[in-house]
Amino acid sequence: MSARVQTESFDLAAELAGFGADAGAVVTFQGLVRSEDGRLTALELEHYPGMTEKALTRFGEEAAARFGLSDWRIIHRYGTLAVGETIMMVACAARHRADAFDGAMYLMDWLKSRAPFWKREITADGPGEWVDAKDTDEAALSRW
Repeated sequence: MSARVQTESFDLAAELAGFGADAGAVVTFQGLVRSEDGRLTALELEHYPGMTEKALTRFGEEAAARFGLSDWRIIHRYGTLAVGETIMMVACAARHRADAFDGAMYLMDWLKSRAPFWKREITADGPGEWVDAKDTDEAALSRW
């Protein structure tokens, strides 16, 4: 059970080696930087060291308690990430698949809306405005 914030890329297969070995189900999610309209070239992410790790750990612990997860892992990157690069991963292990899926969805929704990261879009024209949370991301929290 762990949360990490880092600039380096990571190997998803290596991160999952032995993860949830005694569970009945393991669910993983890998998020990539994407450009919805083709204008985005990169995404810049900033955070406050210490505060961010504590928040991600709290999300993981809450998910474990709520869904009976036997293991969980969150890795979130910061810095300047190009379109197509991996930005984060969530892995949840549980006795039953529904709990593993629900735990992963819960973590992804909380990470998207409440993780203390600040994001700025970078286009061919240079750095743009800092990105606000989307209404759809906020609405997703209402199911939990």
